[in-house]
Amino acid sequence: MEETHTMSESPAVPPGPPVPLSALLNREDLALRQIAGPAGAGVVIHGAHTSEMSDPYPYLLGGELLLTAGVHIPEAAGSGTYFEDYVSRIVQAGGAALGFGVAPVHDRVPRALVAACDAYDLPLLEVPPQTTFSGVARAVWQLIAQARLAELRRVTEAQQSLAAAAARPDPVPSVLRQLAQRVGCRAVLFGPDGAEIAAAGRAPVSEVAAPLAELAAVVRPYGASAGPGDPAGAPPPPARPSPASATDTVAGTHLAAYALGTGQGFVLGVAAPHRDPGDHAIASVAAVLLSLLTGEHLIGTGAARSRALVRLLLGAAPHEVAPLLGAERWLVVHARPDDAAAEQPAGSGRGDRRVPVAASALGAALGSPLVDPGEDVVRVLVPADREPAPQPGWTLGVSAAVEPHDWPAADTQAARALARARATRAPLLRHGAHTGLTDLVPPDEARDHARALLAPVAAVPALAETLRTWLSLHGSWDRTAVALSVHRNTVRQRIARCAALLEADLDDPDVRMELWFALRQPWTG
Repeated sequence: MEETHTMSESPAVPPGPPVPLSALLNREDLALRQIAGPAGAGVVIHGAHTSEMSDPYPYLLGGELLLTAGVHIPEAAGSGTYFEDYVSRIVQAGGAALGFGVAPVHDRVPRALVAACDAYDLPLLEVPPQTTFSGVARAVWQLIAQARLAELRRVTEAQQSLAAAAARPDPVPSVLRQLAQRVGCRAVLFGPDGAEIAAAGRAPVSEVAAPLAELAAVVRPYGASAGPGDPAGAPPPPARPSPASATDTVAGTHLAAYALGTGQGFVLGVAAPHRDPGDHAIASVAAVLLSLLTGEHLIGTGAARSRALVRLLLGAAPHEVAPLLGAERWLVVHARPDDAAAEQPAGSGRGDRRVPVAASALGAALGSPLVDPGEDVVRVLVPADREPAPQPGWTLGVSAAVEPHDWPAADTQAARALARARATRAPLLRHGAHTGLTDLVPPDEARDHARALLAPVAAVPALAETLRTWLSLHGSWDRTAVALSVHRNTVRQRIARCAALLEADLDDPDVRMELWFALRQPWTG
């Protein structure tokens, strides 16, 4: 089964809602009268066109009411095949009906034209002398405008009801039920393996079920999911491009399939006894909503995060809930807006919502929904296999890759990396995994040495942090002040206080090296 296209011998009609021919005949001001062709309610027109060409085929798009006064008809037309050829060309072009104006050229509709229209099942309307072609065309466009407005209202109401259904506790079945009700169809959600996951609406005839499933396979990317016959552990084949939607008609039922945008192979199938112009727009909205719902509800990423949060609140350790989040090792990223972005006035149009919205966008760019948009710093927990890159408008500090039980330490590493990045005006800095000197000294001995050396400043954490930042920035007063968000005179006073308490000459490179080694150890606590 292939995606359905309009057959080449059947001209495509213009888009938009059609107008029943009966609605035009019911206009008393026009006084039109049908004198040939089928009079069924199913005859519709998509526009009106006036032409006096003997061959109107090149000038018709399909679906028109063609209006003519018969200027093109030769005197001997009744004795030959002129009218049959003329009507056949209108039918081949997809014309919906023919309107023949009585007077000023002809005082009545030629009988041969009536016979030809009956033979080709083309509705023929007699246009009386008092009715102008422009009046008929205006009436057609008025009816089309009314139909278009009614269709727009229908689609808008359907969109609102679908959105409300998506917010219900059972969103997927609710959206399918609402779609089935609004379109009058059978709505089916197919899984990646082609199985029917959920459905709503009256079941169509039995001959339609299999073709609808086959049509769903047309829009499902090849390789989106391993089939039941695939060998265990076999890598999936590469995905192939597939159409976003496909249509077909089977046993008088209109079928449509829409690929959902989750990339997981879910497909929405629709089977309806008729197809109105707005049905595609309504089904497309349902497909978008189901894409979001399958991305979170069926695939389970949102549910997994909720489970992890609940378990943490109930006392579980981080390493116990981390598998629910999909990674074993993590990076902690601290971010602050660049100075130019941070200095924008609150009245610039984004207001107080600026930080949460920007933080969510930052998390999406880094590939993680685990975002904490704090007042001063945005924290993002990123799986270690996703390499953070510099982001426009942000300054980033990135920790080393750690396991969940080391998240607090990684948080400190990211904070220090961010402070250094801001001081050096770098868009992104990473915490160093280790230093050569640290590897040479046993951790316990290094920690004991650091505690003894830094004991005089241990009672005032601000002193130790200022000393560490000042040393990391090679004794720069200005950059240390920027990194700590304090005045440069405050930095000078703190460093002087450290030198006095430690009884050390901080201008001595050997002293600085020893202090820097000590400050990099977990000497507090």
